[in-house]
Amino acid sequence: MNNTVFEQMKETVYHEQLENGLNVYILPKAGFNKTYVTFTTNYGSIDNDFIPEGESDFLHVPDGIAHFLEHKMFEKEDGDVFQKFSSQGASANAFTSFTRTAYLFSATSNIKENTETLLDFVQAPYFTEQTVEKEKGIIGQEIRMYDDNPDWRVYFGLIENLYKNHPVKIDIAGTVESIAHITKDHLYTCYETFYHPNNMSLFIVGPVDPNEMMEFVRRNQASKTFPAPTPIKRRFPDEPAEAAETHRSLRMTVNTSKCEVGLKMPVSDKKGTEKLKEELAAGLLLEILFGKSAEFYEKSYNAGLIDDTFGFDYTAERGFSFAIVGGDTNEPDKLSQRIKEQLLEAKEGQHMAEDSFQRARKKKIGSLLRSFNSPEFIANQFTRYQFNGLNLFETVPLLEAMTMDDVVRFARTMIQEEGFSSCFVLPKESA
Repeated sequence: MNNTVFEQMKETVYHEQLENGLNVYILPKAGFNKTYVTFTTNYGSIDNDFIPEGESDFLHVPDGIAHFLEHKMFEKEDGDVFQKFSSQGASANAFTSFTRTAYLFSATSNIKENTETLLDFVQAPYFTEQTVEKEKGIIGQEIRMYDDNPDWRVYFGLIENLYKNHPVKIDIAGTVESIAHITKDHLYTCYETFYHPNNMSLFIVGPVDPNEMMEFVRRNQASKTFPAPTPIKRRFPDEPAEAAETHRSLRMTVNTSKCEVGLKMPVSDKKGTEKLKEELAAGLLLEILFGKSAEFYEKSYNAGLIDDTFGFDYTAERGFSFAIVGGDTNEPDKLSQRIKEQLLEAKEGQHMAEDSFQRARKKKIGSLLRSFNSPEFIANQFTRYQFNGLNLFETVPLLEAMTMDDVVRFARTMIQEEGFSSCFVLPKESA
């Protein structure tokens, strides 16, 4: 077992890659009551075109299958795993993103028992055609519920605008039509390809003894048999640099219009620390331009163009990155235009005052330091960073070393006019 000490953060992360390939990370947190454990596979909604384990040809599986598989993992022949976690005093959950599927629990007691339950249920799939058919109805209802959610519709409507071919444009849950084609055999194929320990990470954070917990996980994994790992081959379609559509509007039952502006960014070939610097530069740029202390926010808010729903987000994962800015507004066309102008002006070096940069950087550092008091934040973010070849605990030192030039360089390189798109949700027209 290796350990890495992050002096500035006063944290020590213990790591070991087990013989079966599983990466185990343990972060002891003395003085904390809660322990948080995640068991995550490097597999998400975009991974729908791959060569299955033991085969030689690419297979395209129905959209939404990673999320469907996540749901089905909790159902076993002898009952529902949630009940077992609950009887052991733990709160369990799971989520699927574009690139990850995570199973997790939090608890203040019975940590070993719950860790064993987590490992055992994820590593013992049980699917039948009958239960798969039943799940289609449940997930279909979930999809229809999100179809009625204006915030969800404007978010995915915008991503669909940005990408022409890449599967990131498809809702993580898929569609009612796509999940209708999922079979038990599909689920086992995806499981056997992506749920090998070599493609997964276990992260434990809380008041635990790292040596004791590592030995416990070693014994659990040594009692199971897995085939030798093979490299996973995924395939993604070519994607043009420009946005697929420049705009779309949806009519829904809302009182106030919603406006989101998206910026599709070039795919970066940077890795490790340079990749992390790029992500941090994106966050600083958006804070400088659109944060609550920015001139844009103050003027727009005072003019009634935006309200406190206004915000921004940057997403960078395997093979794609984009920024989204917007919120509720009574003048979506005007807000959309101003957001685009603000970003294009930043590309030319405007709005980039040193004091704004310093303020944004201090705010980001403070936010991160507060977040490091949350076991949930650490566990969820550590795995995302790790799968992308990054290290969560390098964020604060890197932020402290960054300069305005890093942000200016990012804006000049990544803001491309052909990458813009907008999506509005407008109130339904009165009859």
